[in-house]
Amino acid sequence: MVDQDIFPADSEDAAMQAAFAEARRTFKFLWRELSWEYRRVVPGLDFAGIKLGFATEQTDADAPPVEHMWVGDVQFDGETVSGTLLNDPDWIASMQSGDRVSAPLAELEDWMYVIGGKVYGGYTVDVLRRGMSKSERQEHDTAWGMDFGPPGQVQVVPLPRAKAGLLGGLLGSWGSSTAASTEDVAQQEHPMSENMGERMDEDLRNHPAVVHALDDDGWSLLQRDALAGNATPVSLLLRHGADPALRNPHGRSALDLAQQMQWPNVVKLLQGAGAV
Repeated sequence: MVDQDIFPADSEDAAMQAAFAEARRTFKFLWRELSWEYRRVVPGLDFAGIKLGFATEQTDADAPPVEHMWVGDVQFDGETVSGTLLNDPDWIASMQSGDRVSAPLAELEDWMYVIGGKVYGGYTVDVLRRGMSKSERQEHDTAWGMDFGPPGQVQVVPLPRAKAGLLGGLLGSWGSSTAASTEDVAQQEHPMSENMGERMDEDLRNHPAVVHALDDDGWSLLQRDALAGNATPVSLLLRHGADPALRNPHGRSALDLAQQMQWPNVVKLLQGAGAV
């Protein structure tokens, strides 16, 4: 994936602009997934990254004004996305693969993660694939070595096994990127959030200092899980005495972060604990 060429994209194209907007609106699902990936002892994702646009130096008359590149090792602080470049730029001599880069969330162009070869996200890639012939799509998908699904359908999370057979063929269930469907997804817990509840409860009982500790960036665990939309950990942290009024270095409380990212279950939990 690191050495995969990036297909050029016209950032002024209406379809591409719509893809940028949809990627920003649904970025929270990548961040929720990464919040659990970074806790795993054994990685569960084949790939995870975001796409950002960088102004070219334009020393070459043929250079486009912007070069669009994938970024890995993604981090997010509620305002800024950051990570490392996965490719050497074609048009920017001052940058290279492995450079640390960052941008406001409002400048995000795309996000994508891959589990077992299946792609989630990839809005700009879908725009490009929709413009290809069937044979071109097959060649593109083979080059990437990934299952992007039918053109015109972008999935944001894996379909639960219990619903896959019943609803998958009818709706794509949560796979659609429409506002209504992503609102449904936002109210569903990540499987690890549900499965780790008992273990986390035990860990918090055995290590109560964790509840009130701040990480190296000055964030509490409650704030981190509120940003990522992890309702079970938020509920457990509140039960063990986490302070919902505490603010991160940007002055944002856990409730502020959950509201910003539009995680309804987390917002409800925090409001029920008296957060304002």
